[in-house]
Amino acid sequence: MEETEESNTSKKRNSKPRTAKGCANNNNPRSNNNNQYIAFGFHNNNQNQYQTYPALLPLPPPAIPLQLPFPQNHNFRSRTHLQKPPLKYNHSLLATPSDSKLQEISASKVLQRQNDVSKQKDGRRVKAATTPESLVVARRPDSGGVEGPVISLLANHFLVQFDPSQRIFHYDVEISPHPSKDIARLIKKKLVEDHSVVLSGALPVYDGGRTIYSPIEFQNNKIEFYISLPIPSNKSFLQSGEMVKLQKEGQQIKLFRVNIKLISKFDGKELNSYLNKEGDDGGRPLPQEYLHALDVVLRESPTEKCITAGRSFYSSCMGGEKDIGGGAVALRGFFQSLRPTQQGLVLNVDFSVTAFHESIGVISYLEKRLDFLRDISRRKTRGLTNEEKNEVEKALKNIRVFVCHRETVQRYRIYSLTEEVTENLCFQDRDGKILRIVNYFKDHYNYDILYRNLPCLQISRSKPCYLPMELCMICEGQKFLGKLSDDQTARILKMGCQRPRERKAIIEGVVTGPVGPTSGNHARDFKLQISREMTQLYGRILQPPKLKLGDHGQVRDLIPSRHDRQWNLLDSHVFEGTRVERWALMSFGGTSDQKSHIPKFINQLCQRCEQLGIFLNKNTVLNPQFESLHLLNNVKNLETKLKKLHRASLNNLQLVICVMERKHKGYADLKRIAETSIGVVTQCCLYPNLGKISSQFLANLALKINAKVGGCTVALYNSLPSQIPRLFKHDGPVIFMGADVTHPHPLDDFSPSIAAVVGSVNWPAANKYVSRMRSQTHRQEIIQDLSTMLGEILDDFYEELLKLPERIIFFRDGVSETQFLKVLKEELQSIRVACSRFPGYKPPITFVVVQKRHHTRLFPCELDPPANKNTFFNENILPGTVVDTVITHPSEFDFYLCSHWGVKGTSRPIHYHVLWDENQFTSDELQKLVYNLCYTFVRCTKPISLVPPAYYAHLAAYRGRLYLERSDSSTRTRSCNISRAAPPKTTPLPKLTENIKKLMFYC
Repeated sequence: MEETEESNTSKKRNSKPRTAKGCANNNNPRSNNNNQYIAFGFHNNNQNQYQTYPALLPLPPPAIPLQLPFPQNHNFRSRTHLQKPPLKYNHSLLATPSDSKLQEISASKVLQRQNDVSKQKDGRRVKAATTPESLVVARRPDSGGVEGPVISLLANHFLVQFDPSQRIFHYDVEISPHPSKDIARLIKKKLVEDHSVVLSGALPVYDGGRTIYSPIEFQNNKIEFYISLPIPSNKSFLQSGEMVKLQKEGQQIKLFRVNIKLISKFDGKELNSYLNKEGDDGGRPLPQEYLHALDVVLRESPTEKCITAGRSFYSSCMGGEKDIGGGAVALRGFFQSLRPTQQGLVLNVDFSVTAFHESIGVISYLEKRLDFLRDISRRKTRGLTNEEKNEVEKALKNIRVFVCHRETVQRYRIYSLTEEVTENLCFQDRDGKILRIVNYFKDHYNYDILYRNLPCLQISRSKPCYLPMELCMICEGQKFLGKLSDDQTARILKMGCQRPRERKAIIEGVVTGPVGPTSGNHARDFKLQISREMTQLYGRILQPPKLKLGDHGQVRDLIPSRHDRQWNLLDSHVFEGTRVERWALMSFGGTSDQKSHIPKFINQLCQRCEQLGIFLNKNTVLNPQFESLHLLNNVKNLETKLKKLHRASLNNLQLVICVMERKHKGYADLKRIAETSIGVVTQCCLYPNLGKISSQFLANLALKINAKVGGCTVALYNSLPSQIPRLFKHDGPVIFMGADVTHPHPLDDFSPSIAAVVGSVNWPAANKYVSRMRSQTHRQEIIQDLSTMLGEILDDFYEELLKLPERIIFFRDGVSETQFLKVLKEELQSIRVACSRFPGYKPPITFVVVQKRHHTRLFPCELDPPANKNTFFNENILPGTVVDTVITHPSEFDFYLCSHWGVKGTSRPIHYHVLWDENQFTSDELQKLVYNLCYTFVRCTKPISLVPPAYYAHLAAYRGRLYLERSDSSTRTRSCNISRAAPPKTTPLPKLTENIKKLMFYC
């Protein structure tokens, strides 16, 4: 009748069927151990045959030293970091570009060096630089940048110290029968309480799976225990707002066999040597086994007291849960992660908010989640249409539930809904007798099923196992993986939107609080010390570049001088305005009063465009076309209407402005038809914005229109060759490329991932980008068709400039640290394959990973006297703030740059990590380049947070997702029965028209 989830409980997700635990007593005495402590760096481990560890950072393989035509940066011994370094750098001690002895290499010499790679002693040729064993991530080229005034900052990194002589004992633990993670932790707790002598009095830590770490060796290498555990049961369910008891109170006693076996023992001496760079050859990996053990130690106490979701912990102790509607609640919590930095190992702690499924009855959940079932409790005889059933199945898929009609600790995962409604549903019992579901529950549990016209929950992937919805409760602690509504998202963002002072206080409270990483005794037992204070460090503020704008046919320069580095176009034109002679306007829905605003809107938009140096013809090719909003639901009719507009302009329509009553899913079809079938760019806006038209709204529309039809907003007054003359030349064009991969929704097991690549095609302005998009295997992070896409962009570059780029600067978005080497190995090779299409063409490549989703935050230091005069401590760090010491990687080339002004919440700097650098940038050169490019984004008049090539790639990938969104919707419901292990064949994206390919239609 029912099938337990068994081992699947711990395989799929980290969410837990338990309540948000309240505050626990903080019993964490500070260690008085007199051993010598050493700060250290961190790397995760994957050497245990029983447990696959989620590596926190990439592990460089032992590498053969490279012999490259463009050598990687040499290793260096980083300068000693003092907690309070001098405020001013001694410029005379640092190499300048002129005396750095970095040699420029001509193309002919490059080719010669590539052909003359030395041979091994046995006469065989050294493998190419892109073979797996030869890749080593780029090393920092210097001791960090020196440009810009120095400022004092705090970072949410907390130094961790350890005793290198402390041994750790790794034990494998096997529990039978296999329990859920919650029960496994109860077993471990009882094991420690009842068998302290056998465990040598140790207080071991447990990862929830097969691994136990102990600071003391147990009495025997192999131990077997039998643990009897009282299991609490669920005795009630919610019906019409009342709790109904179905069984007598009581507890089940269950016996578990626990086998423990010693796997290995290790100390921290190797880690100490690594951090001191003793014998460092640039390719030595971090000792991951020790570091993974330390990670488990620091997560032990929060795991016991909080709901765990990934690397974050959530607790009602941090403010309680908040109903955000739609069957979801939001919980506050914190993120923690061990990271290696220049100062040693640190614990990165950050404030976090996320959504969980509300733990209520399934019927009540559906009432809140789906509008069409809002009154289901009052209409118990109501059935579902096929479309409604698909929506219900989509909402419930993969949610774990427990039953209320009998005592059990079992949890069940919802796989699908039954084809038949409960009234007609039958099953075969063990004797082969056919029983109706409604009769079974009446006979066995004396319960009359009320919602007989609803389907049952199918809780087995392979065989019929049915549960009536009304007898199921949603387990607590399950992260909400569905797509949040706009209202839910707004409420989540509001909860997580703290100004810097408030966020800093929350983080410091977590570290010293009753559920944080220092709340237990485990760190003390393993001789770890965690600082309670944030890391104090020094950053620099890069100066904004001088910008080039238009001024009635003349060029005007401007330096953004406001604190937020914004500028306005009140007295200026865009740098390059376009002419839109042939355009049309379509209206979708809207009231009569709203439609009456259209003529005024057209007139005001044309005037605002003229003020900005953009020509928008005041006469459309046809009178405004007023259509019903329902037209967006009819793809065929929508395409017919758009083609009619196109023919009216003699098939030379440049732009269609679409005004919509509200946001509509037909937006995706509109974009796909316009850009892949007809060949025209569109600009959409909403009627509510036309009621009181602001100058800013019109300016935003005008800038987007100008960019989409071939113009640009701003350019750098001092060109890149004049800013970085050592690397860039006016007659030696450089291409800036961005790449990103977007994946389908977490609950979508069907749709392909979308990869996008963009590349600049003008030089030296480098502010116009063409794009290519491809669909690829479901959730595949490596860009599979990169060489083809990049080759096409190189063709476009050559067509524009009649030259190939002499250097390639490649910004890759969306890569986690665990994937660094894999992405570098495969995508660097793809870039070289694309270049090999052109005989003898081997430009130097710089490959930079851009990371947005990290948890490092920077705060103004309140103890800095100069800052007191000009800075409000509740404000964010200034645009241009860069940090490349103390909290960055011990030896690799990375930096944090906050290029934007944070209007709400706390600014998150972007983390740039250079994986490969044949162009041999210095820290100052690359940081200045990235920051200056952030001022050239076409959609706004302020620096953006992310370097534009990466931002454009993200926008292009999102556009590719739109192309498949509607066509997939008809088949997405079938994905419920498709295994993640065997995704269907990838659906290709429709091809862009030739004229659209050359435009920034995606911005």
